[in-house]
Amino acid sequence: MVNRFCGLPDGQDADTSEEDGRNKLAYCVTDAPPWYLCIILGIQHCLTAFGGIIAIPLILSQGLCLQHDGLTQSHLISTIFFVSGMCTLLQVTLGVRLPILQGGTFTLLAPSMALLSMPEWACPAWTQNATLVNTSSPEFIHVWQSRMQVLQGSIMVGSLFQVLVGFSGLIGFFMRFIGPLTIAPTISLIGLSLFDSAGANAGNHWGISAMTTCLIVLFSQYLRHIAIPMPTYSKAKKFHTSRMYIFQILPVLLGITVSWLICYLFTIYNVLPSEPDQYGYLARTDVKGDVIGSAPWFRFPYPGQWGIPTVSLAGVLGILAGVISSMIESVGDYHACARLSGAPPPPKHAISRGIGIEGLGCLLAGAWGTGNGTTSYSENVGALGITKVGSRMVIVAGGFIMIIIGVFGKIGAIFTTIPTPVIGGMFLVMFGVISAAGISNLQYADMNSSRNIFIFGFSVFTGLAVPNWIIKNPSAIATGIVELDQVLQVLLTTSMFVGGFFGFILDNTIPGTKRERGIVAWNKAHEDDSENTLESDEVYGLPCGISSRLSSCSWVRYVPFCPSYKDIFCCGKCSLGKYSPPNICCKLPVWKQKL
Repeated sequence: MVNRFCGLPDGQDADTSEEDGRNKLAYCVTDAPPWYLCIILGIQHCLTAFGGIIAIPLILSQGLCLQHDGLTQSHLISTIFFVSGMCTLLQVTLGVRLPILQGGTFTLLAPSMALLSMPEWACPAWTQNATLVNTSSPEFIHVWQSRMQVLQGSIMVGSLFQVLVGFSGLIGFFMRFIGPLTIAPTISLIGLSLFDSAGANAGNHWGISAMTTCLIVLFSQYLRHIAIPMPTYSKAKKFHTSRMYIFQILPVLLGITVSWLICYLFTIYNVLPSEPDQYGYLARTDVKGDVIGSAPWFRFPYPGQWGIPTVSLAGVLGILAGVISSMIESVGDYHACARLSGAPPPPKHAISRGIGIEGLGCLLAGAWGTGNGTTSYSENVGALGITKVGSRMVIVAGGFIMIIIGVFGKIGAIFTTIPTPVIGGMFLVMFGVISAAGISNLQYADMNSSRNIFIFGFSVFTGLAVPNWIIKNPSAIATGIVELDQVLQVLLTTSMFVGGFFGFILDNTIPGTKRERGIVAWNKAHEDDSENTLESDEVYGLPCGISSRLSSCSWVRYVPFCPSYKDIFCCGKCSLGKYSPPNICCKLPVWKQKL
């Protein structure tokens, strides 16, 4: 079969061809590498996502009063891996159908922590003392499960909004009013608002935290262009060595692993203090006891494993702010993933279906009890460009691998032994990158404009000041209606909601041209010219020939997430009998070309 998505357009200049040859994909979106290569590359994608996936349950454990219950933490880690694998398979097969991994999202973490920080959900003082916690006692189990249940219910109800927006096609309508000056403060405040969590974890042993941070910076910034010889196998060359940019691919995992190993050596040789009340004790790897030994070998996560979810109106509205941010971020990820995987730009029906499936994934995550939702992972989109492998079969393999990891209880237990100072060092880097990623959206707007400087500065500052004041003065909100007080408490202590709200209102009300606001450059970067758009049934069509069966049904045109017979798909052959270059589209729909 001729590859229609990776080749260079006909007649392209030879010099340009030679230059682009270095960036040519080894496998494109519709290609299927050998099964063993799919497994190896799938493992790599899982390793790339490890940092973000593991960090979320470890942060949530503080709000759930689980700091001293390593076994339950391991169950949470296993559950989030299991659900992430399921959602990845759903997205690749029925969703946007691009090679894009799904995992936990930090956009839901901020409102979740805001909900758990409310006075009625504050952790009892005895849960903060390891000597007073009996992890098997009914009282302790009720403490953390009641908090998880309200988190589950809020996420499940809030995710229904994303399902509606996706499958109804409303995502296109919402994107008209959301530009860089709304996205930048919203995303950047996700990282900035978590500085307290990063500092608290790192402060348990600043030496270990600094070492972890330095290692991650060293690997990701200074050594990323150094290729390391690695043993490989191919039919042609048999066993041989090939050079891989291992530091560029796995800097976070390598940094955590090295620091983790050093902490383990310091623990067995008693370099670190053994008394719980001494500074540096939490840098030991045996703090949580024999959690690996007590964890089961096999544990199958199931819906409602923590009890029946309950719903909080305040939690639902807070989660909605995170859901909206997640949707906007995912649309950008789809376009970036299409470019890096050799696919045509995603059509509207594929984007709508992808957002709808992400909402369904959040619904499943809430039902299973991860304490979080799911979203597309930008880190793995970047990995496509590094590895030059854009095959979705690799992501399918990665999805199955995450499900397997979620079923093996010992694997989740191993990750709970990572010392909190090591986690704190990782947070210092990770949350900083998230903040910078949000600010990078300002490149589309004219930041020489005093209007834009005011909107961004005011939005970020109020997004930090208002939640900080509300947290210090929780009794200031007293309307007389308990439910309204709870809603305001959660919303006003969620930095990303406050900053994003002001950014949205000011950007859409203060006069300014579309070019000044960055809308023109934003749309150019995220939407391609319709005349040069290739919509391929092979990439974005529904699997198992469903698209071809639906193509003759006129009612399909009214379904936003289905490819209709009016869509212009690339047939693979033009009227001249030659395969179409990537930038030239067949002028007739597939259903007409078959006549």
